[in-house]
Amino acid sequence: MNDSIAVGFQAYTSDRSEEFGAIRAVSPDGRELTVYVENNGDFTIPATAVVKVAFGKVTFDCKKLEKKLRQAIGHAHDAETE
Repeated sequence: MNDSIAVGFQAYTSDRSEEFGAIRAVSPDGRELTVYVENNGDFTIPATAVVKVAFGKVTFDCKKLEKKLRQAIGHAHDAETE
């Protein structure tokens, strides 16, 4: 599944309908993804957290993401509400 993930794909979590960022890089072995989280910077996410890839979107299982990343995702759109 990971070989179909490309730089620029939008990133989502399985429990939200709004994107939180975009794929910046895929490791050469395909085991890790670098994802830019809006207003928070880059995070490395294991490919095992991916639950779906379709139509330029990568969906991650929120339960498989580290706490710091989940918190960043929760604040990804804060600048839009200010």
